[in-house]
Formats: sequence, structure tokens, C-alpha cells
Amino acid sequence: MKKEDIKQEVFDLYDDYAHSRINRRQFIDKLSVYAIGGLTVASLLSFVSPDYEGKIQIEKQDPRLKSEFIMYSSPKGGGEIKGLLSRPVNAQDKLPGIIVVHENRGLNPHIEDVGRRAGLAGFISLAPDALTPLGGYPGNDDDGRTLQRERDRDEMLEDFIAAYEYLKKHPECSGKVGVVGFCFGGWISNMMAVKVADLSAAIPFYGGQPTEDIEKINAPLQLHFGELDKRVNEGWPAYEAALKAHNKEYEAFIYPNANHGFHNDTTPRYDKEAAELAWQRTIDFFKANLS
Repeated sequence: MKKEDIKQEVFDLYDDYAHSRINRRQFIDKLSVYAIGGLTVASLLSFVSPDYEGKIQIEKQDPRLKSEFIMYSSPKGGGEIKGLLSRPVNAQDKLPGIIVVHENRGLNPHIEDVGRRAGLAGFISLAPDALTPLGGYPGNDDDGRTLQRERDRDEMLEDFIAAYEYLKKHPECSGKVGVVGFCFGGWISNMMAVKVADLSAAIPFYGGQPTEDIEKINAPLQLHFGELDKRVNEGWPAYEAALKAHNKEYEAFIYPNANHGFHNDTTPRYDKEAAELAWQRTIDFFKANLS
């Protein structure tokens, strides 16, 4: 089965399911409409579901990296939070820092992988797990989404602000720290730009936009959107107008024919060309603003 064999409506259904607008039973029932021409519901479900084992780019024990789980304090959020700290083993000097923010399902293997990619690019990265107070990422995304809905999102925002403070003071960090996040993490990235006065850069991927206090943003922004992601994109014109009105530094990219989640290479929403370009732009932007 190829991505091109699947109707756009299936990807839209998956987006509804992944963001809890429909439950699993409703998702499977609706998939049956598209189980035609040799396609079965089971094959469609398998195809659109994430493949974490087969899609890891940077292995956990990659010898080029020092990557380990740490705990840090988030007194305004969830208390003690677990995060994956990654940096190159051969670093001679202090490194600029990147907070990597997960989607709406906790620190799953894909976002751990993204954290390691950031480390391998020459940064010290911290990828927190906002599900730590509830036992951490439970091993599958369905339960992860359920758990994440049990937490207050403003308290989770405080967990990532606390991660910023932790990383900024880390002895291996230069003190310059930015944030990149995906989906829920994109919203967190936007909100950290509002809330953290000395944030050095923020890069939201298809994230919800703030609606107030935009004048407080000091960090340069780089924003990434998939053209087909109507749900998130509908908030962009107003946000862009506010950024322009307050003379904020930003650049935005809308990737043609790309879905929400196009950077996540574990599902068929992945768009290789768009994802690789967006990630290169991300690294270049961090290098320019965290030096």
C-alpha cells in the first residue's frame, strides 16, 4: 500500500482520531467506508498507525551521543519531570540548548528520536515527558492521549518552562536556549515565546496560536505548516497580523500538499521532502539565533 493509494479523507479521519475528536471505535467504523478495492479496515488501520520500531533514525545507544534520562523540578507544574537529555559526546565547549516538545501523547519513541537528532546536530537537547506525574508515556499513543487529557495544559506549559530554566543553567549549556515542538508541542512553543522573556528562538510545527499578549514575544519565530492542515492553519492569518502589528521577527513556511504531522516519519502523513527541508531550516535557524 502506498500513501498515494489513500484518500485525503482517511488522513483527515486519522487527524480527528489523533486529536480525540472521535474515539477508536468511531475511527474504525468510519474507516470502513474506504475499505474498498482490495483494501480492508485492518490494512488501513495498520497503514495509518505509527511504526515506532521501524522508523527510528538515531538509535538509543548511538555512540556519537551521550543520551540519558534525567529528572528536573517543575514546582508550578507537575513536580518532578522526566526528560531525555542528549548531546554529542565529543563536544569541547558549552552547547546551545533546545527544548523538544512532544505531541498530545507524551514522550513517545518518535519524539525521543527527534531529541537525539537535535543532539547530533550539535546542541544539548532536553525532551521532557509531560506525562511523568501520571507515570510517564504508557507505551502506546491511545493511552498516552488519554493520560495527557487528564493534565491541565497550562500546568504542562509550566513543565516546559521549567525545562527551559533547567537547561539554561546546565553546566554543559551555553545559556542560549530555544524550543521546537510539534502539534501540542507547537502550541507550547508559541506560548513559551509569549511567557519566557529571554527565550532565544521558538519553532512551532503546526501548533495552535496564542490569542493575547503577543506583544510580549521577544524570541524570533520560525513557523511550519502543512497546506492541508485546515484546522491549525485557520488561526494563522490572525496570528500573523498580530505579529506584524507588533513588529515581531518571524518567518513562516507552508508546505504544499502536506498534512498535519508531516514531520513525523512514523506515519504515512509523513512528507519526506517537506520534513527534511523543515528540519534543515530548523537547525539553521537555531544555529543563527543560539550562537
